[in-house]
Amino acid sequence: MLNVFARSKQRRDAAERLYAAVVSRALEPVFFARFGVSDTFDGRFDLLALHVWLALTRFRRDDPLAQAFINRVFIGFDEALREIGAGDIGLGRRIKALGNAFYGRLSAYDAAAAGEGLEAALVRNLYRGIETPAAASMASYIDRARAHMATAGELDFGPLPGEE
Repeated sequence: MLNVFARSKQRRDAAERLYAAVVSRALEPVFFARFGVSDTFDGRFDLLALHVWLALTRFRRDDPLAQAFINRVFIGFDEALREIGAGDIGLGRRIKALGNAFYGRLSAYDAAAAGEGLEAALVRNLYRGIETPAAASMASYIDRARAHMATAGELDFGPLPGEE
């Protein structure tokens, strides 16, 4: 019985480390400065969702660590909303809206990764429908990160854009 609790704590700790790595990468200034992602709550949310999707490509979706990681992501959503002043009364509604947007983006990126539509998915989600040449550069970064992650032992997105 104690092994179950130990495994659960190990999973939560691993999910916490994974979450910290994803947040750290998603908030790198290069995405706002070079790629023109809006430095707003929405822009940060979209970068986080994109990097969470990248991280999840390393796991089967039914993997217990993947679920612990998603749980930690939603705790982060709750914390972020509280930091910007959301109260308990409207928090559930806002989390539900973020959850719908988050899972919509994961689905869009899954579908795009299977075909040639990654750039279009980035324009639609990350750039909120505004055509920009940065979308092609971002799609290239995503492709390089996915390739790097496929060979890396730990979660490692590879070099930041401009450092390769």
